[in-house]
Amino acid sequence: MSENYLYIYNNLINFTRNKELYKNLNREDNFSDRLTIFLLHFSFFLKNFKSDENKIILQEIYDYNFKQLELSIREIGYGDQSINKKMKDYINLFHTMVSELHFWDNLNRSEKVNKISFFLSEFRNIDDLLDYFDKFNSNLSKKTLNSYIKSVINP
Repeated sequence: MSENYLYIYNNLINFTRNKELYKNLNREDNFSDRLTIFLLHFSFFLKNFKSDENKIILQEIYDYNFKQLELSIREIGYGDQSINKKMKDYINLFHTMVSELHFWDNLNRSEKVNKISFFLSEFRNIDDLLDYFDKFNSNLSKKTLNSYIKSVINP
């Protein structure tokens, strides 16, 4: 079962590795920047596929992704106490994202800029990121959850 979720995780990682996303960063990107971008992708993913029929699968995907993130943080070399604090911070950030992006489709451009700016304050040109995430959100809405579970989707 979790092997199916590896495809989703890898897709989200591939989206996050898009170098165009970091071109307007005021400095060299770091793990935290990439994780924030990953969590934004994952937030849009959950927003688009949230339904009663997907509830159990999405919970399993959520659990799997955060387990993978914890493993990544361990690989960087953080200790057990640091990992627990970092994971708590990242999970809280993620839940804030999910909450803020829930009504994304009903927001005007200015409101969307404010939402993205809140999470990506170190980026200069938020409009580029907004266009990217609008397009990402639109592409998600055109696909099924099953298409993400079964295969790798190109960005």
